[in-house]
Amino acid sequence: MSPRSDPGALSRPDDHIDSPQPSGDASVTQPRLGFVGWIRFAWRQLTSMRTALLLLLLLAIAAVPGSLVPQRSSDPNGVTQYFSDNPDLAPVLDGFQMFDVYTSAWFSAVYLLLFVSLIGCIIPRTKHHFDALRARPPRTPVRLARLGGYTERPLAEGETADAAIERAAADLKRAGYRVERYELRGEPSVSAERGYLRETGNLVFHTALLGVLVTVGIGGGFGFAGQRVVVEGQSFVNTLAAYDSFNPGRFFNDANLDPYKLTLTDLDAVYETENQEALGQPVDFTAEVDIKGRDGEEVVDGQVKVNHPLRVHGTDVYLLGNGYAPTITVRDAEGEVVFTDAIPFLPQDANLTSIGVVKVPDGMPEQLGMIGFLYPTQTTLDSGAYASTYPDLVYPVLTLNVYSGDLGIDGGTPTSVYTLDPSTMEQLTGGKTGVDSIELMPGETQDLPNGLGTVTFEDVTPDGQPDAAAGDYSQSVDRFASFDIHRDPSQGWVLVFAILILAGLLVSLFIPRRRMWVKAARRPDGAVVLEYAGLARGEDPGLDDAVASFADRHGGPAPTDAPETAADPAKPTT
Repeated sequence: MSPRSDPGALSRPDDHIDSPQPSGDASVTQPRLGFVGWIRFAWRQLTSMRTALLLLLLLAIAAVPGSLVPQRSSDPNGVTQYFSDNPDLAPVLDGFQMFDVYTSAWFSAVYLLLFVSLIGCIIPRTKHHFDALRARPPRTPVRLARLGGYTERPLAEGETADAAIERAAADLKRAGYRVERYELRGEPSVSAERGYLRETGNLVFHTALLGVLVTVGIGGGFGFAGQRVVVEGQSFVNTLAAYDSFNPGRFFNDANLDPYKLTLTDLDAVYETENQEALGQPVDFTAEVDIKGRDGEEVVDGQVKVNHPLRVHGTDVYLLGNGYAPTITVRDAEGEVVFTDAIPFLPQDANLTSIGVVKVPDGMPEQLGMIGFLYPTQTTLDSGAYASTYPDLVYPVLTLNVYSGDLGIDGGTPTSVYTLDPSTMEQLTGGKTGVDSIELMPGETQDLPNGLGTVTFEDVTPDGQPDAAAGDYSQSVDRFASFDIHRDPSQGWVLVFAILILAGLLVSLFIPRRRMWVKAARRPDGAVVLEYAGLARGEDPGLDDAVASFADRHGGPAPTDAPETAADPAKPTT
């Protein structure tokens, strides 16, 4: 066929017919998709790899608020404090489920869409990959010179074309290629391909990612997370009633709890003492614990450190926080003990200035409440206020403001042990009362106002003797540890799928998928030469070197006087 005669037109065959152009305002009319068509279109968009990657990114972004605000599932006290500190903002955030991010409707929607997208993407790709593995390598192209790495070698003297191609097929098979012999117009050739493991790795990566989503969802349903504050010397038993807060999964059954007793024997805190620019910064926290099973098992010693949980009886015990728990004793006017306990004081700053609440519901003419501040290393600011300058017990001081009246605990309404509502009580010390707040150091006792009795800040030094005279208060106040007990039955599977994700990703990144051809081509002068060429799926910078290396091994080094192969403008880049 000859080109059209119009010199201004592109070169086209004589029998080419241009489509009629619409006249006036006429436009191309496309067929209506209809309801089923729109459903198919939406499904194809949802199950595309582009959508899956977008949803994965969106899921990561949706998880960010969970690290910016406290979550009810892991820090219920933090949520309560956030509502107290931000009374206007907190209800708005709660309306968007920001305190329950990982169980919120919008996070679950993204999660489920990603789940469906991955399934719809993986299944057809797996079928296509399986069919490709069973298919024969493609026929040898007629013009190998258009392909990547093209080179020629002369046929070895005394060797036939069929023998050379047979030898090439054997060499390619040993190199890991799938091979197939072809012959076109009397020119034998071998077609070889390898690198299907790249797509296998890609499918393993996405299947394992789907496995992580499934196991995390199922494991979260059968697991639980609970928090408990334990003071040195005290114990915690792994039963539902013993937790300060408890967040079960949807399918959790408390009959699956394995009761064991955890005793906090010691909490060791190490602070920076040499670097003056970081003086008092925490270096390490170590909780020494004893574990005893319910069937009389021997006591097992263990350690819980920050980011180093203790695995025991199917649960992971994490160290979330710590602080001081001063032991306070209250006696009535006759000297009888009406209250004594170690009260956890919540840290308020880096130097562990801490606040706590003491509630004495019985044994007094009226219920008593006290709001206390503990300063591990007390100092007086220019304003006259107290502060702590170091987090360890160097000069501990406890101040107490005393209230009398109704604690609000008799009506059956649950209240926090860390807060005191003074609205129904009379303040007896501090503030505008004109009476100084009670100020105590370890081992000291002071009278309560109105002759109600006395209050003592107990020195709990292990030898039983106060060390105030020696100026050593390092062990005079007990510490507490805040533990998070977590059970996730899917942890092992998540680890397996995480390893598969990494392995599949590495395979898909570093194994090239390529095809290679060797053909015995006959030239117009009757000479037979061996042609070598390759083709890559995607970027493969090593393709040309791979073709040249195989040609050197099979057909020998290229002759030094061989003419350069002219570049073909139609040669594909991949």
